[in-house]
Amino acid sequence: MSCKSRSLVAGLGLLVLLLLLVNPSAVRAGGGNSYPLGAESFMVGAAPPPGFYMLNYTYYYHASDMNDDKGKNIDVFDDITVWADVLRFIWFSEKQILGGNYGQHLFLPLLDVSLDFKAPVGPKGKNSYDDTDVPYVIYSPFLLAHHFMQGKLHTVFSLVDIYIPTGQDDDNLAGVGHNFWTFEPALGITYMPTPAWEFSLKLMYDFNTKQNDCPTVYGFNVDRTPGDEFHFDYSVSYGFSKSFRVGLSGYYYKQVSDDDYDIDSSVPPPVQDLLKDDEGNHSQVFAVGPGVWYNYKNMFFSLRTQFEMDAKNKTEGQNVWFKFTYAF
Repeated sequence: MSCKSRSLVAGLGLLVLLLLLVNPSAVRAGGGNSYPLGAESFMVGAAPPPGFYMLNYTYYYHASDMNDDKGKNIDVFDDITVWADVLRFIWFSEKQILGGNYGQHLFLPLLDVSLDFKAPVGPKGKNSYDDTDVPYVIYSPFLLAHHFMQGKLHTVFSLVDIYIPTGQDDDNLAGVGHNFWTFEPALGITYMPTPAWEFSLKLMYDFNTKQNDCPTVYGFNVDRTPGDEFHFDYSVSYGFSKSFRVGLSGYYYKQVSDDDYDIDSSVPPPVQDLLKDDEGNHSQVFAVGPGVWYNYKNMFFSLRTQFEMDAKNKTEGQNVWFKFTYAF
């Protein structure tokens, strides 16, 4: 046990009692939570023609509720605010494999997170934590884009989006850096029965590797393997012209396997029991909200907001997405 952990043991009993009163198993969301939920929406499966494209995503998220395993708000949690700016580069070639255009993409995200509690928690015994950093780089070496049914059905398949970690602040509950890898196969689908109507879906499944020294609200860093996750982004929109459409977009997220904590004798028995309880609490959330999409020459813009509901073992709030695409 580190010196910092020993200094917290004296007050651990009171902290554990406080957390027990507010169902501590949900103070921290389970799973890896690597993918920014709701990032994609309108026309997600309709890949552009061969060429090079730059995308920029600006993201804001705020929540004042953290729900437990039954979907009830936890009093000890106060507030979370997230700002992000993500650069994405996409390249599609003329080369075809299995009838689809081959391509690659790369994401470079920058995140800023502020996290507040109503009681001192975590390795630093603080009410507030914050961090600004690049959490990971996302790279897919294999994309395939298909167009079927005379342009009514479009698909983009990523064999695997690889989340390459950049490290983390071990004592920071708001630390955005990762020291675990995520491997995420993804499939984007867009169906346009008429030129006006559009229905899109992006399906993803996340496999996570071990996270060393994961900070917990109980004041100890513990190695953890986040559970697998299934999630999808979706949208429905209507085009008033070739350049302007409005619609709804959102997402569904569900953790499908348990977190796995490596618990040893360095962690006091009361905290061991709390961590074991945490392992089986799966995170989930659903979101929906309005948005607009606009195209001008070689540029594309979308602005959306999404409201979360039915959250369990996770925060429940609202986000805003602004997406800009430039075709070279």
